[in-house]
Amino acid sequence: MSGIGWPESLWFVRHGESRGNVANNAAYESHALRLDIDVYDVNVELTDAGIAQATALGEWLAERPRTELPTQVVVSPYARARETARLIQAAAGLDDLPVTIDERLRDREQGVLDRLTSAGFRKEYPLEAERRDYVGKFWFRPASGESWADVAMRVRAALLELRLTMPDERVLVVSHDVPILIARYILENLTPDEATSYSQQLRNCSLTTYRANPDGRGMHLETFNDTTALERDDDAPITAHG
Repeated sequence: MSGIGWPESLWFVRHGESRGNVANNAAYESHALRLDIDVYDVNVELTDAGIAQATALGEWLAERPRTELPTQVVVSPYARARETARLIQAAAGLDDLPVTIDERLRDREQGVLDRLTSAGFRKEYPLEAERRDYVGKFWFRPASGESWADVAMRVRAALLELRLTMPDERVLVVSHDVPILIARYILENLTPDEATSYSQQLRNCSLTTYRANPDGRGMHLETFNDTTALERDDDAPITAHG
């Protein structure tokens, strides 16, 4: 891919706390087999806390010089990501930025695992649970779902398109935990085990940023999982839902 430019910077934001995040926590705390939520993943919306988180991040961005702020927005089509992006833009005064919806940045497809806890998965699909243990987290693909490797293929294509269409731009990317961790895997040449070691860590509305290297060869990580914007706002709790 020599001769292709790089964005000046990439600002990856995980969506704010969603109703699915809360349902997931409640299911694990009660040792339930299934999440108590009747909305399909693509339509899950933010909680009040998630709205506050996105607004707080936008307000923090508003204090930065305009010459440092994003010039483009690329977002997952899922409702929680689109709502997060909209709230950030509104609070930051960036409503005028062009927005691109990119389905390649959607969350990992869970397939038959959808709405199941780990205990529910092992109870309903014991042979598949054994296979997951055998092949490992990065490579396991649930029936009708995706592996981390599958997500890597689409995120790699999305990043290449950013290089082709948005060189020298500052791009805000609002997505989900696995696609953002996969972006690290690609941009930093991590191993599969290194990539999955960060799972369960990425906080809602945290900021992970990259800047283009001066020599034009790749990008370097500046911040990972940064919650500075939330730490100063009592109404925006720091949440780390898996």
